[in-house]
Amino acid sequence: MSRALRVNPIMCDGSGLCAELIPERVRLDEWGYPIIDPRPITPELEDHAERAVAACPTMALLLARAAKDRATST
Repeated sequence: MSRALRVNPIMCDGSGLCAELIPERVRLDEWGYPIIDPRPITPELEDHAERAVAACPTMALLLARAAKDRATST
């Protein structure tokens, strides 16, 4: 099962910590809110993604099953 980063835009306060911890998958918009790359997290980035999720000050960032996996499981 592959996983991808997701953000809850209601909970996010735009601190930008996620973009510092995993810049390979998160960039910030002009107001400092994350724009998440929807591609699945590669094994090389798994630890970085988990660290970013754990460090999110508002718990807005999460690792969820990738869209491709969700589509095939239903």
